[in-house]
Parts: sequence; structure tokens; C-alpha cells
Amino acid sequence: MNQPAFPTGDTASLLINGPAGPLEVAVDGPDADAPARPAIAVVCHPLPTEGGTMHNKVVTMTARALRESGLTTVRFNFRGVGASVGHFDHGEGESDDLRAVVAWVRAAHPEAELWLAGFSFGSYVTIKCAAELKPGMLISIAPPAAGRRWDFSAITPPDCPWLIVQGEADEIVDPEAVYAWVDGLKDLPQPPELVRMPDTSHFFHRRLMDLRGVIKNGVKPYLPALLDHG
Repeated sequence: MNQPAFPTGDTASLLINGPAGPLEVAVDGPDADAPARPAIAVVCHPLPTEGGTMHNKVVTMTARALRESGLTTVRFNFRGVGASVGHFDHGEGESDDLRAVVAWVRAAHPEAELWLAGFSFGSYVTIKCAAELKPGMLISIAPPAAGRRWDFSAITPPDCPWLIVQGEADEIVDPEAVYAWVDGLKDLPQPPELVRMPDTSHFFHRRLMDLRGVIKNGVKPYLPALLDHG
């Protein structure tokens, strides 16, 4: 079955074909005040079984920060969330969902650089797939690196610029476990940049605008060259 065309307007919601059925997708163009960059960022949401959707405030703020940096953003609901068909699959099926969205984006815009971003469970999925999908930039917000539920030890780290943002007062993800995990990545050819946000909870309550600034500042050195409309 053919995939729908990639939207050309400022914002659009649509269904694309996913591995378990239709996936609900939201595409937003660069901010009107930002010069457009040849890059598209796919942003993944937190745990579906805890109410995570593509409308989560951290997800939408992350996408906003990237659009204000000149990128087009693609948010989508994992299987079983919103209008996306299927059932929660503990990160395996959700990784297939991400692969399907990325394939759709790349088929429509092979010239654009792919970026990946994720919050909490969404960061696990994007990190898990990053070495395979080869993004130009990876953004991980509150990655759940502690505990046995999500096995970060088996993940092949990506070879790309990587921004990790962690709240120091996170009540769901253990900040110290995240710091220890990041410390173990310091010998990578491109080790991740860790930004610790003081007095910041898991959902960045009252700190969303600060998160916006952290993301915009963190990605600035890696933005692709401006599109030439001349």
C-alpha cells in the first residue's frame, strides 16, 4: 500500500501505514521567523502505558525548539495511542513504528538530514534505533537508563552529535543512574553532551521554557547549512 504524500503546508495531521496498522502523525514546518534548514526531526513520546502521547508537553516543547531552529518536525503516536492502531509492545514494536516513520520521511525527502529526539521511553526507542537509522543529531530527554525494564547496556551507541538533558530532581528516572551511564560513554568518538537541569522534575514542570533554551543552544553548533532559495 502506498504511503500518503509528505505534507507541504505549515502543519498537518495524517495517517501513514505502519507495521501494525495506521500510525497517527503530525508534521509541522519551521517557525515563520526561522530560516529553513534542510533537516527533519522525528520526535518520540513517553511511555504509552502511562499516558504518553505525541501531545505531551515535553514532546511539543522539544518540537517547538527545533522548529524555532529552522527544522521541520514530525511527531507520531506509537501503536495503540490515539488513532495509531496496535498494542503496546515493550519497545520492540515501537521501534518498528519509528523505522516506518523514518522510512516515510526519507522516501519523501532524501536530501534532508534526519534528526531523532525522544522523551523518557521515547528516548529509549530513539537511542535503541540510532546506530541503525544514522541520524545527523540525537536528542535524549530524561532517558530511562536505570533499572531492568529498558536495557541500555545492549544498545550500540550512535556515531553522531548527541545531546542528553536530565532534570536533577527527576522523580521517575534516577538522575544518578543517567549520569553514571553517560560517564560510561565518554570514550566514544563523539561522546554525548550532558546538560543537567537543577530543580527540574521528570515532566519539566515550570521548566519547559528553560528546556526550550537548552535544546536550541545545544543543537546550534550542529544545524545544517541554510537552504539556498536564490
